[in-house]
Amino acid sequence: MTGTGKRHFIKTFGCQMNVYDSERMAEALEMAGYAAADSPDVADLVVLNTCHIREKAAEKVYSELGRLNQIKQARAKGGLRTMIAVAGCVAQAEGREILARAPVVDLVVGPQSYHRLDDLLRRASTERGVIDVDFPEDDKFKHLPVRGAARRAPTAFLTVQEGCDKFCTFCVVPYTRGVEYSRPVREILEEAERLAHAGACELTLLGQNVNAYHGQGDDGEAWSLARLLRRLAEIPTIRRLRYTTSHPRDMGDDLIAVHGEEEKLMPYLHLPFQAGSDRILGAMNRKHTRNEYTELVRRIREARPDIALSTDIIVGFPGETDAEFAQTIELVEEVGFAQAYSFKYSARPGTPAETMDDQVPEDVKADRLRELQALLSAQQAAFNTSCVGRRFDVLFERHGRRPGQLVGRTPYLQAVHADAPDALIGRMIEVEISGAGPNSLEADILRSAESPDLARANG
Repeated sequence: MTGTGKRHFIKTFGCQMNVYDSERMAEALEMAGYAAADSPDVADLVVLNTCHIREKAAEKVYSELGRLNQIKQARAKGGLRTMIAVAGCVAQAEGREILARAPVVDLVVGPQSYHRLDDLLRRASTERGVIDVDFPEDDKFKHLPVRGAARRAPTAFLTVQEGCDKFCTFCVVPYTRGVEYSRPVREILEEAERLAHAGACELTLLGQNVNAYHGQGDDGEAWSLARLLRRLAEIPTIRRLRYTTSHPRDMGDDLIAVHGEEEKLMPYLHLPFQAGSDRILGAMNRKHTRNEYTELVRRIREARPDIALSTDIIVGFPGETDAEFAQTIELVEEVGFAQAYSFKYSARPGTPAETMDDQVPEDVKADRLRELQALLSAQQAAFNTSCVGRRFDVLFERHGRRPGQLVGRTPYLQAVHADAPDALIGRMIEVEISGAGPNSLEADILRSAESPDLARANG
């Protein structure tokens, strides 16, 4: 095996799908003989799994490569070789430019090729600057190791769909992840069962357009995301289900209905709208209008009145006027969001928006972003405050920053801190929210005799 007796370190940038991909790369590397390292300073192989959504995300990679170059040189003086690989969407988009800008890199591998990591590392050990950013026809998931039964965190990501056919004019995803592909139902169910057996009780289904899922079932039919969610909910030890990221055009009637009917599907939905102006939405090629978005929100809330929404918003798209930005503000005020991700428009190489006329000045974009984020922060704070005094089931995931503190998540994906015994990690416990900050909640454990989890934890 390539890395017998060696250690690897993976640093992940960007979205949840990159987190999933990093986990799968780690599993593949372990099969190839690499153990995990705690830091790049002691690793024989360092992998940067990268994001290319915004310019700053890409530049962070080059900054990190500068630091890794120093580590590589220091280890070389001690007679130790360090291989450096760049994976993910920056690798796919920039390919040979990475090797030109950062000669410290030994291997560049795209998100559709990392199942060949062992073979590529073998080549990179004797060749300089190996690169694989192809879109192979074979299914990479079939070539990855079967996910092991080792004890794992109580929450897990599960990629069910990749790629995008929407071609929003600002987005690189169709060029870095390829066309839409949905994994077969059986493959997903088998992975979910293994994750559940290893201790995961909350699954988040991932996809660039996850609600466009149409994987083939054993019955020969294409299953929708709604049907897949209903089937996953039948796994007894899976207590919670989530999915991200959705596109408004793919939010079908059956998926809306599941939100109102399946208790395991959490009342939290990430539904990007990007801009409040129909003209800007058209220029973005978003394939939905402002009114279609608000009508969709109305129908979702009708099906699940307690649902909380999050979204993505871009300010300063080419040609956006003050009046059109004001429409974005108005839409945020109208809908109300529990959480949101907002960004200044960043031109990505190769996208249609990069060459559009009337690019908005940086200072204007910065002013608009500050105004928007002030509103979004106020809405998030108000939502968090509204939870004080309420009772929620919280899934505790890990230790907090101070002794005796655990951190978990509410059904609305809010982080919750509570004083609790370690035995509650991985368990769902009812709490009462006692305080709210801008980004998290404080809670008290309800010491009810009816809580078998707490009774076991307290011995």
